Amino acid sequence: MRKERFDITGMTCSACSARVEKAVTKLKGTTEVSVNLLTNSMQLSYDEAMLNPEQIIQAVEQAGYGASVKGVKAEPAGQRETVPLEKEAAAMRKRLLWSVVFLLPVMFIAMHQMIFGWLGLPVPDFLQELFAGPENAITFSFAQFLLILPIMYLNRKYYINGFRNLFQGAPNMDSLVGMGSMAAALFGAFAVFRMGWGLGHSDLALVTEYSRNLYFESAGMIVTLITVGKFLEARAKGKTGEALARLMELAPQKASVLRDGQEISLPVEELVAGDEIIVRPGERLPADGTVLSGQTSVDESALTGESLPVFKKPGDQVTAATLNKAGAIHFRADKVGENTAISQIIRLVDEASASKAPMARLADRIAGIFVPVVILIALTAGGVWLAMGESVEFAFSIAISILVISCPCALGLATPVAIMVGTGKGAENGILIKSGEALEIAQAVDTVVLDKTGTITEGRPQVTDLLALSMPEAEFLALAAGLENSSEHPLAEAVLAFAREKAIQPAAVHDFQAVPGLGLKGKVQGELCLAGSEAFMQEQGVDIVAYRQDLKRLAAEGKTPLLFAKGKTIIGIIAAADKEKESSVEAIKQLTAMGLEVIMLTGDNERTAEAVRRRLGITRAIAGVLPAAKESHIADLQAQGHKVAMIGDGINDAPALTRADIGIAIGAGTDVAIDSADAVLIRSNLLDAVSAIKLSQAVIRNIKENLFWAFIYNIIGIPLAAGLLYPAFGIKLSPMIGAAAMSLSSVCVVLNALRLRSFKTFSITPPADRAADREDIQDGQETVRKDEKTMQKELKIEGMMCAHCQKHVNDALSKMAGVTSVEVNLETGTATVTTERDIPRTEFAQVITEAGYELVG
Repeated sequence: MRKERFDITGMTCSACSARVEKAVTKLKGTTEVSVNLLTNSMQLSYDEAMLNPEQIIQAVEQAGYGASVKGVKAEPAGQRETVPLEKEAAAMRKRLLWSVVFLLPVMFIAMHQMIFGWLGLPVPDFLQELFAGPENAITFSFAQFLLILPIMYLNRKYYINGFRNLFQGAPNMDSLVGMGSMAAALFGAFAVFRMGWGLGHSDLALVTEYSRNLYFESAGMIVTLITVGKFLEARAKGKTGEALARLMELAPQKASVLRDGQEISLPVEELVAGDEIIVRPGERLPADGTVLSGQTSVDESALTGESLPVFKKPGDQVTAATLNKAGAIHFRADKVGENTAISQIIRLVDEASASKAPMARLADRIAGIFVPVVILIALTAGGVWLAMGESVEFAFSIAISILVISCPCALGLATPVAIMVGTGKGAENGILIKSGEALEIAQAVDTVVLDKTGTITEGRPQVTDLLALSMPEAEFLALAAGLENSSEHPLAEAVLAFAREKAIQPAAVHDFQAVPGLGLKGKVQGELCLAGSEAFMQEQGVDIVAYRQDLKRLAAEGKTPLLFAKGKTIIGIIAAADKEKESSVEAIKQLTAMGLEVIMLTGDNERTAEAVRRRLGITRAIAGVLPAAKESHIADLQAQGHKVAMIGDGINDAPALTRADIGIAIGAGTDVAIDSADAVLIRSNLLDAVSAIKLSQAVIRNIKENLFWAFIYNIIGIPLAAGLLYPAFGIKLSPMIGAAAMSLSSVCVVLNALRLRSFKTFSITPPADRAADREDIQDGQETVRKDEKTMQKELKIEGMMCAHCQKHVNDALSKMAGVTSVEVNLETGTATVTTERDIPRTEFAQVITEAGYELVG
């Protein structure tokens, strides 16, 4: 299946979008068709073996609209090229101004006696001589007729589009407006003929009757007021995409590139991967890349929503559209154009804003039959009033009022404007929600399932306890490190880091075997040794009864115990703990306060999981979960009737993220997890999950408000226009009031959606900027950054040839005691290490040499 986006032209209301969607859905091979009135776009998936873009475009054109593949300019017959909202608003402003210029004299001529009466002034003689009395009836009416012709011409699209769609059997908003205005104008023309006949036959009573029931001013006022509403709507709609527009405007137009030793200025479109670029203070970065030289602080708020600048030095990754704050840097472009992170974010937000929430389907189905029903109601109401003895003019006024007050614009805008503002607001704060469907589902979840390692915790456990039982501590630690040396489990990294800290070499292990999710086997000096969980030891027939109290105590403290055995005898226990992220406690507290059940999935034993659960206030913990079993736990919760959100970061979380009603990926996680998720938290901050759910609730609440007012407006407006209150209270809406009310309803829906721009995300107050306390030291090729707790070092490593080498070096450095983060860059042959202690160069050299590489700088 291929996913494609099309630009659609000619749509004016939700009846139009429903008709286009219906026409394309009928094509064999199409799925997930979503037509968006706000963005004038269509998004769908289709089978390339059965369908092609030309056939899709043809189906849209046969429905009476224009289409082109997004990004490809095409102008089928009768179609105008799509223009930005700003240009459309500008053209509409010009049309509106000229409409008002001609409408004002029409209104003055038609209502001059009433106007002077309100002011308590006599009508001037020249007006009396021109327009007063039956003898001037033709002058009075024909002057209005001539003045409304330019208004009707300026707003001719209502008539052209409206009657074209009416004759094709798919009336829309333009049909209602065009029919109402044209009917008023034709009735006025008919009145002119009747007055002419009356004057010719000395029937002044007939002349007087028709001169008082001209509808020329209504014909001009209807289209002018609709244009006022459309103009205000277009301006407001322009603001709905401000977040996306700001993202698109962030990228600079030019880049300073080094080519052939010379610095030249090039348009960013001409950049290629591998270009070396100079960025000075105050400039934005034109591409994603790696710093080659120089140091600076970069404002990444446009990408992550994080307000504090991030320090960058050689080897660090930088991102397009971020702002260079302090120093000049020289970096290599790794990704340019559409491949940059900011371009991918824009694409995701754009696709999300073009998608539809499931509740929008109801509005679309109603809109598809709404206009024909309104026309039927208008004709019926007019006929009923005639049958009741009212005049033709009265019945005619009723019918026109119903037509113009019932336009379903508000229904079509209720959902897309809220989704566009909501997804844009999320993107501003580092929350990428991929579709309108995900937005709707998120607000309905009642259960949040959290992966533990890397989601709740930092993902870097450290050894807290070591208990050697039948041999010296050093010998036991060497054996334990030897067993864990070939494992990729986070606890193995903790054991190896602890051994290096104690300067103990891992024992040689042969016939190594890993049992996923349970433990390890291997031979040390010819004897079988085991390492793993309590369940693994029992499975292998190792007696652990004597150590249950120790295991219970460690687990109660929230530590994960690893047991080690030689043969069938326990020789020691090592316990490790993974530090929870600062944001996790507050996020879980907020989720619980929202009435959600929070469940933690972990491979730890039950007692350890229970300790973590109590410490963080988690509703329930499911312990001993193997990676492959996560998806089944999600399925079980769904089978119980729960709406489940899964939050994770690893490859083994991908099936669970896909299975969940909504999957939320931590941004620092793997690409597989991010691709499987419905939403991505760029900052890897669990509090952003709270914000995502709250944002979803705010958007859906806003959509419901919009739909309510759109429906209630028509439920109240149509009976009023039909004259329901006229017999008892004498209340009757004129066509002009109906047109004004219809326009304001659409504007109100858009303005209501714009309230979402004030949405505030949840966050922990960041620590004070300690930039003044930071010391940057240059020591040969090694850069050391010191602050109160951390240091950063850049190491030059020789011998790395592929991604596997990159991973080996990353794993080796990550296992060192005191190392908090590692970034290895294969292309530059460097590793940037952040540490909590001052690690000697000799210790780095030893670890890198043991990994099979050489530290050269």
